[in-house]
Amino acid sequence: MTTHAKPVAPALKTLVIRLHFYIGLLVGPFIFFAALTGTLYALTPALEQALYRDALTTGSDSASATLARPLSRQIAAAQDYLDDSALPSAVRPAPEPGATTRVMFADPSLDAGEHRAIFVDPQSLEIRGDMTVYGTSGVLPLRRIIDQIHRSLMQGDPGRLYSELAASWMWLAALGGLAIWAVTPSPRVQPGKQTRTARRLRTRRRHSLLGLFLLVGLLALSATGMTWSKYAGDNFFTMLKAAGWGTPRVSQSLQAHDVAYDAHADHAMPGAHPTVSGSLEAFDAVERQAREAGLDAGKIELLVPGDNQAWKVREIDRSWPSQVDEVAIHPQSFQVLDQVSFNDYPPAAKLTRWGIDGHMGILFGLPNQLLLASLGIGIMTMVGWGYAMWWRRRALTRDSQTLWQALLELPLSVLALISLVALLLGLAMPVMGVSLVIFLTVDALRTLVAARRRATG
Repeated sequence: MTTHAKPVAPALKTLVIRLHFYIGLLVGPFIFFAALTGTLYALTPALEQALYRDALTTGSDSASATLARPLSRQIAAAQDYLDDSALPSAVRPAPEPGATTRVMFADPSLDAGEHRAIFVDPQSLEIRGDMTVYGTSGVLPLRRIIDQIHRSLMQGDPGRLYSELAASWMWLAALGGLAIWAVTPSPRVQPGKQTRTARRLRTRRRHSLLGLFLLVGLLALSATGMTWSKYAGDNFFTMLKAAGWGTPRVSQSLQAHDVAYDAHADHAMPGAHPTVSGSLEAFDAVERQAREAGLDAGKIELLVPGDNQAWKVREIDRSWPSQVDEVAIHPQSFQVLDQVSFNDYPPAAKLTRWGIDGHMGILFGLPNQLLLASLGIGIMTMVGWGYAMWWRRRALTRDSQTLWQALLELPLSVLALISLVALLLGLAMPVMGVSLVIFLTVDALRTLVAARRRATG
């Protein structure tokens, strides 16, 4: 007796087409909104430079760095402005002549990662600005609002599910579109023909060609976007750490370096005092020691230590070439206890750093931002064309084959392999996994409706 194997290729093609359709129909709005807000985010740096020019630049006649007052004096000016002797949590010295110093204070009323920043003229000690800043990149209020909308719809952790949903599916939509283009003949439409079918075929051709043009960008945005996500991002960094590919950091723990801290001990550097006593000269000593240790970037940040901790000073210039070295400095002897150089990062950590900074539009400055804006506009256009195609053939889709029908036509071995891959992807990207279950549930209901229609027809 001869048995015939089920044909795999037609069922796989149907499966990919139907999955691509569901991603576009159900996830498309989230991808569109993420692209819209991401485009706005990419275009804001230049706008912020103009909007916050008074705070970011000095009012001094001279732009010479040699006329800058010691960092301790600048911090004291910020304390006087606030009428508060509390120490800042971090300080960012003026990165270049003509720029202001940021003295950053913790504020319990602010969200995690946010600081109240006082912008000080390094020469005249004039207070040039007072506003909330966010993150290592020092995002200012306008960009912070757009960032919150882009990342979480301003709804905190629950809102982050929307952006994770978009990032989790965009790479698969892009690869699915590539597969469909590869196995489907390019539609030929007579020039000038304006029937519904002709318009749909033209839109399909544009949709496919634009997707091919943007393919690398779509994959890059999806991958880097997931590194920020709540669930897939945590899994990603857990994997990197387990493999020894995580981003190295200096240790601020004095116990880890087997050194002690004595608040009553004499100090190795004349005139420098531990920050716990409220004295500010330690900031000058720490900045000087960090420079001598090789931190030569214009943009650096001094992080004030807590109890039994060392100072941490880090470079924060994430443009190209990246300058993100950091050192840990003893709070009394000002000895360098630990140092990490970007050159010593594992390759995976370097790629992660570059990928995230490229996603934020920092890595290559204005060209990077224009590229992101173009990519975002392209993604929104593709989603719009996808909905146009669906609208013009929606009557046909009611009777098209469903996901379940395509799955059941596959050989058992292929179905088992696809199920295993889906399970692994769902574990690595839980939002994708849950949404896939929703897709299959919707598809099952649609299958039942189609079956009843045929039975009663």
